[in-house]
Amino acid sequence: MAIDLVSRRDWHARAPHGDYTQLDSTKGVKVHYTGGRVEPGIVGDHAGCVSLVQSIQGYHMDGNGWIDIGYSFVACPHRKVFEGRGLHHLPAANGAGLNSGHYAVLGLVGNAGLVEPPDGLLNGILDAVDYVRERGRAGKEIKGHRDGYSTDCPGEPLYAWVKRGAPRPGGGGGGPEVPTAPPFPGRLLKYPPVMQGEDVRTWQQQMKVRGWEIDVDGAYGSGSRDVCRRFQRSVDIDDDGVVGPTTWRLAWEAPLP
Repeated sequence: MAIDLVSRRDWHARAPHGDYTQLDSTKGVKVHYTGGRVEPGIVGDHAGCVSLVQSIQGYHMDGNGWIDIGYSFVACPHRKVFEGRGLHHLPAANGAGLNSGHYAVLGLVGNAGLVEPPDGLLNGILDAVDYVRERGRAGKEIKGHRDGYSTDCPGEPLYAWVKRGAPRPGGGGGGPEVPTAPPFPGRLLKYPPVMQGEDVRTWQQQMKVRGWEIDVDGAYGSGSRDVCRRFQRSVDIDDDGVVGPTTWRLAWEAPLP
């Protein structure tokens, strides 16, 4: 098992304010996101990832009054895994009464800016999962923070990935290769009014390929919205009838029923 681990010393972590509670074993891992804006520039600047992790630790210690950063580990887009509280230490991020059940692994994406998790980040989360399974007596579960706790975390894109079984990008999990979605067109497809364009036609054609009854006419009207809602329910995301980045991507990448 390979993991590119950034030790607490290497990211200049502050010393904890107290002693950790021992964590002997867990059912698995809960996946988190930051819940705020993450600057997309960190994808090309690892120093930005270091600064962000430091700021999260500061917020948790100075704002929340916790003894340390709340996460066990933090994965960044460069497939590096920051040591947070680490192995066999109770996290604080899963919610009251839920921390003993799972290690907490944060992916450095948010609800604005960098929202879609890059492959390096997904691989980093899975590297952390493998690490806590091998050395931290973690079980097989991979769940989202919202599983059992009322929160939007880890956001729709990360949670959709978790719900698909957290496949390793590039087919590393040994399963069938997942088709890659074309780039998101940059505008939300919604109704009303009727939206028209080649991006609409592309999405409609893919839905037809998936077996949905839909007119491939390049016009996003009430019929397309209804298909969108039913598709969203089938992949367990919010059924708002709007084709945004997550719905667009899942039209290609979600397993066929």
